[in-house]
Amino acid sequence: MQLTKKQLKESNIIAAAEAVIGKVGFKNAKMEDIAGEAGITKVTLYSYFQSKENLYLAITFTALQKLINEYYETIDRFKTKTGLDTAVALTETFMNFCEDNYLYTEALLDYFAIMRSTSQGEDTTRLTDAEKESIYYKKLQDIHNLPFKLTAKQIARGIEDGSVKPDADPMFHTLQGWTTIVGYAKVIAASGENQSPFLNVDLRSLKAFNLKLARFLLENNVMHYSGKG
Repeated sequence: MQLTKKQLKESNIIAAAEAVIGKVGFKNAKMEDIAGEAGITKVTLYSYFQSKENLYLAITFTALQKLINEYYETIDRFKTKTGLDTAVALTETFMNFCEDNYLYTEALLDYFAIMRSTSQGEDTTRLTDAEKESIYYKKLQDIHNLPFKLTAKQIARGIEDGSVKPDADPMFHTLQGWTTIVGYAKVIAASGENQSPFLNVDLRSLKAFNLKLARFLLENNVMHYSGKG
């Protein structure tokens, strides 16, 4: 599908914002610097994005779309494999995403922190006016649970094909895996470009261990919690 002139301009602005924020961080990024990076005036920038928060949410939406696309590519690549193999592959996909996209990972973690603090966006008193009015915030709301649902679906498929223990809770294990990846993402962010070592730990070994752990937990369901007792 061919992009409209407006969409192309927005895409150019978002790319410029990514470049600036990637260098100096969100708090230190200035709209005039983003306009300069995009080759437009500050007035033109504000005609497309009325606030820096809205622009950051646009970056977040781009990040989530990219992650979801990579999930679908993994699911298609593993369609002849077991549900367990696919679920573990999705975990690795997210870890690879974190390694390759520092800014996108930070934006997604910031967004999900907002979701936790606002009861999944229902408590709008905790949102800024810019966030409430952002079309990208509304777009994110529509798709932000999709990565979780895609993973849970593959775990459920694993239960059906026998590769995952039958009493496993797909969403519980999805969220358990998410917490592991978030921790890994924070370690990756702290290590910067040097992925090995960090605090005398080889991060590639840490990644491999986390993937083995994900497989073990799904095969044995030792971490299952029913919520009773």
